Amino acid sequence: MSKGRDQKKEEKKKPQKTLKEKRAEK
Repeated sequence: MSKGRDQKKEEKKKPQKTLKEKRAEK
């Protein structure tokens, strides 16, 4: 659960980083 909250915070701060991580997850 802690990771989910960190991901949402990082998405607002660095949307590009989450985009790369989301692609690697799929």
